[in-house]
Amino acid sequence: DNRVEALQLAEAFRAKVIDATTESFIFEITGAPRKIDDFVALMLPIGLVEVSRTGVAAISRGPEGIR
Repeated sequence: DNRVEALQLAEAFRAKVIDATTESFIFEITGAPRKIDDFVALMLPIGLVEVSRTGVAAISRGPEGIR
């Protein structure tokens, strides 16, 4: 079953399930570009439909913001 395979790949890549329906998933994955490329490449044969990549993002920690 493709759904089971998709969930297994997501778990292996530490991707989070953001939304799930009876027909689809939305995953969130973070990490190095190569890791994300590998995840996408493995998901394509089982029915990956769409990818949105934000690129590098940074958020400061603690009481001070990024200036």
